[in-house]
Amino acid sequence: MNLRGATAVVTGGASGLGKATARALTQEGVKVAIFDLDSERGEAVARELGGVFCKVNVTSQDEVVAGFARSRAALGQERILINCAGTGNAFRTVSRSKTNGEIRQFPIEQFSGLIQINLVGTFRCITQSAAGMLTLEPQADGERGVIINTASVAAEDGQIGQAAYSASKGAVAAMTLPIARDLMDEGIRVNAILPGIFDTPLMQAVTPQTRAALAAAVPFPKRLGNPDEYASLAMEMCRNSYFNGENVRLDGAIRIPPR
Repeated sequence: MNLRGATAVVTGGASGLGKATARALTQEGVKVAIFDLDSERGEAVARELGGVFCKVNVTSQDEVVAGFARSRAALGQERILINCAGTGNAFRTVSRSKTNGEIRQFPIEQFSGLIQINLVGTFRCITQSAAGMLTLEPQADGERGVIINTASVAAEDGQIGQAAYSASKGAVAAMTLPIARDLMDEGIRVNAILPGIFDTPLMQAVTPQTRAALAAAVPFPKRLGNPDEYASLAMEMCRNSYFNGENVRLDGAIRIPPR
């Protein structure tokens, strides 16, 4: 895909993986719209990159529709969608209190809420963006657009307490190929990145000792992933028109035993 002059929407673009990707896109001459819940950070990133910020909760159909309308009015119809918006939680399916033996169940509202953000929110943005991409004239190779979703190594290697997170990210990975096939006749490609343990704002609550242990678990290099490394892979997926229907792990070869 020829990137220069194109427009991109990056969900979750105010921080972490999304922010790094938005910056990388801008450096290639792409106009970028930031979708995020954090207005302060989102506005700051948009100002830095010369883009536009849209406050969007991906679980709201109305907010997603309004976000795409605002982005397109300011920057034009996007050819690129990068879905980085998402979150996590940790509850065992059932557990027993070590103090009083009380049996606890995974809060079903927490399970459902995570699915709504990570899976349904991603698909909601895909449908809105792809519908808009169909209005674009194809580039010389017949390509109209590219969509990149963020799954996780937890899609294949979920840990204790990650039933909801693994289910949501596993579904994101599972829908890559069928969506790519749905959109193939319209010249729209779909891929997903499965990051390992990355140094993002979600890791800020983790103790230094835990961070060190997580880094030591990575075969090579023995460190947390850098958001710029995610952005680098996302950029290659945008540029390389033969990259389609793929789920690609980006994890330093980590395979984590249950703990």
